[in-house]
Amino acid sequence: MNFFRGVIGGQQAGAQPSGVETIQKLCDRVASSTLLEDRRDAVRALKSLSKKYRMEVGTQAMDHLIRILQTDSSDSEILGYALDTLYNIICSDEEEEQEHVLSVRQEDDIGAQFSERFIQEPENVTLLLTMLEEFDFHVRWPGVKLLTALLKCQCAQVQGIILVSPMGVSRLMDLLADSREVIRNDGLLLLQQLTKGNAAIQKIVAFENAFERLLDIITEEGTSDGGIVVEDCLLLLLNLLKNNSSNQNFFKEGSYIQRMKPWFEVGDDNSGWSAQKVTNLHLMLQLVRVMVSPVNSPGATASCQKAMFQCGLLQQLCTILMATGVPADILTETINTVSEVIRGSQVNQDYFASVNAPSNPPRPAIVVLLMSMVNERQPFVLRCAVLYCFQCFLYKNQKGQGEIVATLLPSTIDANSISAGQLLCGGLFSADSLSNWCAAVALGHALQDNLTQKEQLLRVQLATSLGKPPVSLLQQCTNILSQGDKISRRGSKVQTRVGLLMLLCTWMSNCPIAVTHFLHNQDNVPFLTAQISENLGEDERLVQGLCALLLGICIYYNDNSLENYTKEKLKQLIEKRIGKENFVEKLGFITKHELYSRAAQKPQPAFSAPEHMLFDHEFTKLVKELEGVITKAVHKSSEEEKKEEEVKKTLEQHDSIVTQYKELIREQDAQINELKEQMCTLTSQKDQMQNTITQQLSQIQQHKDQYNVLKLKLGKDSGQSDSGQVNGLQLEELTLLREELEELRKQHALLNTQLAERDTLIANLVCIMNTEGLFFYYYLHLHFFYLRCLVRTYSLWSRIKYLTESRAAMEKERAAATSTATILQTEKSKLQQEVAESKKEQDDLLMLLADQDQKILSLKQRLKDLGETVGLPTPLLLESQSY
Repeated sequence: MNFFRGVIGGQQAGAQPSGVETIQKLCDRVASSTLLEDRRDAVRALKSLSKKYRMEVGTQAMDHLIRILQTDSSDSEILGYALDTLYNIICSDEEEEQEHVLSVRQEDDIGAQFSERFIQEPENVTLLLTMLEEFDFHVRWPGVKLLTALLKCQCAQVQGIILVSPMGVSRLMDLLADSREVIRNDGLLLLQQLTKGNAAIQKIVAFENAFERLLDIITEEGTSDGGIVVEDCLLLLLNLLKNNSSNQNFFKEGSYIQRMKPWFEVGDDNSGWSAQKVTNLHLMLQLVRVMVSPVNSPGATASCQKAMFQCGLLQQLCTILMATGVPADILTETINTVSEVIRGSQVNQDYFASVNAPSNPPRPAIVVLLMSMVNERQPFVLRCAVLYCFQCFLYKNQKGQGEIVATLLPSTIDANSISAGQLLCGGLFSADSLSNWCAAVALGHALQDNLTQKEQLLRVQLATSLGKPPVSLLQQCTNILSQGDKISRRGSKVQTRVGLLMLLCTWMSNCPIAVTHFLHNQDNVPFLTAQISENLGEDERLVQGLCALLLGICIYYNDNSLENYTKEKLKQLIEKRIGKENFVEKLGFITKHELYSRAAQKPQPAFSAPEHMLFDHEFTKLVKELEGVITKAVHKSSEEEKKEEEVKKTLEQHDSIVTQYKELIREQDAQINELKEQMCTLTSQKDQMQNTITQQLSQIQQHKDQYNVLKLKLGKDSGQSDSGQVNGLQLEELTLLREELEELRKQHALLNTQLAERDTLIANLVCIMNTEGLFFYYYLHLHFFYLRCLVRTYSLWSRIKYLTESRAAMEKERAAATSTATILQTEKSKLQQEVAESKKEQDDLLMLLADQDQKILSLKQRLKDLGETVGLPTPLLLESQSY
């Protein structure tokens, strides 16, 4: 002990040893001391030096500290010191190093080196997991911190070791049940690091009842009003659910979505939100979005959307959406969350359409949100969120699309109220380019994949100014484009023109009537060709590409109703004014744009700045679909188009013929299946009847044998005449029975023949079904075959009817045979009784005769003894002998 007083605390005369020398002496003491107290004091001293001399302690003492963990596991105090020391050399104190960024990087590198050295032996991590089972605070807490530090430095390697360690994840999950909050909270941080980017560990943690425990902790800590612990729980839940379909399904099936609803009951007083509450609610909204993200499988997303509506979670989110005093970032994230909860779900979209804002008079939530979208004073991220919400409301929602377009039609416009259509038109023609773009994209989504609404929107008329006739919405869009081109030299807003061109392309694609309306204006085609043919700067290339796309749509979806702008004439115009190769090159400018690929990644519009809002996600799909077909359409000649149309018509005719015969085959297949079922039924009935007949024949044969035996036993005397009458009666009945059996055999043979014929016919029908590919060439022959099939089917039905009647007759005959057999059985019983009585009487007579013989013999003997002569036998004796 004097040694440690000199090294650490005592003031000794002479030069003090350096830190490296002290650490070396302490390491030698740890390695050589036999007393536990000496080793404990040495490790305690190393711990005190580990922060200041991190490199030296880690280099010299790590192996000794690991050996302490292996050999001194019974002493919790020395284990705690060793774990703390290892933690200090692996993880630096970031708070003290914040001012020196370079120093922090160096410290991180040192920590990575020491952590890699520690996990070179996987047994060290396994040993650490074993120590976490120790309940002692001085062992468990530093063990948790050390394992967390290892995961931060060498995440993938440590995850792999824990994954193959028996019960490794289960031991870590037990930390959440620890009654000491500091260990439970650090356990949350440990599990956050453990579950990063490892789907296998995420699944194991989820099936270790993590969802239940985390939701309980969130509730205990006060949900959104809770502290940093709630944030840690939410971050861990995000790790478990994000991009993990298995855990998402487990979360939904476990009814945990229903437990999320109380999180969003923020109350009426929304003033004074703390920073922690904002963070917690932001993470909670992200959790909801993870469950209904568009990147999930459609089935899983739809089931989660349904559950959120049924438990009232969607209604609660809409309440926050329309509440006052909600912070801007929470409101923005709530709008994005509601967007994905209703996206593609008709029930949720219908509910959202019915939500009204608490205003006087009440206004639909959609109208209130659109007001924010077209208001240039609103934050940019909020306007993007509203646009996304509107897009999700209209996604695969033809009913909602019709309602939005209806607000623009003359018959439904209400001058006393503001409608969604009026707001969109106002934004489309306002001075703010971002409002122009958002309104154009929103209106395009109202027309997406909906030919009816595209045609309805052609009826919209706009009053531009007093004294001038109204113009159509389509014409007004082209007017704004041409005006923008005139002032483009003075820096026109490209964003506005791009938005209008995207709207026109969406509107006119797959709508020949809209194409005709557009071409009817004599100025539109010259404007497009002029735009495409000019050599402009980089900023105008995108506009040129969209103009080329619009002109290509006018060619591809042209019904040739306008003589001056048929497909052929438009292609000739391109060849003369622009050049086919130049046209295709300009068309390719769209997909080569940097912002195009960014917009194609996900549906939500995510832009760093307003000027970057140039492409819509759904529009990128349209470009990808049309670019190839437009290129082919421009390069094709009129003769090739005619040939293609002829081939198309021929194929359509063949398709119609094939469709007809496929329907015919389906009907015949159904009939064949019915006949097969009936055949199976009749076959089983035939087998049953055959078994019955066999049994009856066996019984009749038994009766005949019994009759023959009785006939032999009864003899040929006085009772012969009566027996002959009975036997005669039985012989007649047996003869009738034989005749009936013969008839049954004939009917059975007839049934077998008919069934064989029907089997042959069904086999022929199946063979004909297998030759379906010949219908393209022999459909006329199949028509006659169909008639023959009908005739055969009628014949089969007739035969089935005959077989049914035959079966009924056989049932009757079987019943008659059964009754005859019963009569024979009764008569046989009577005969057996009579035979038994006759046998008894015979035995009695024999006994009497024997007695008489004895008496006669005795009398004869007495007569001889008396000298008398014996005479003839008495009549009784004669009768007995005769018998």
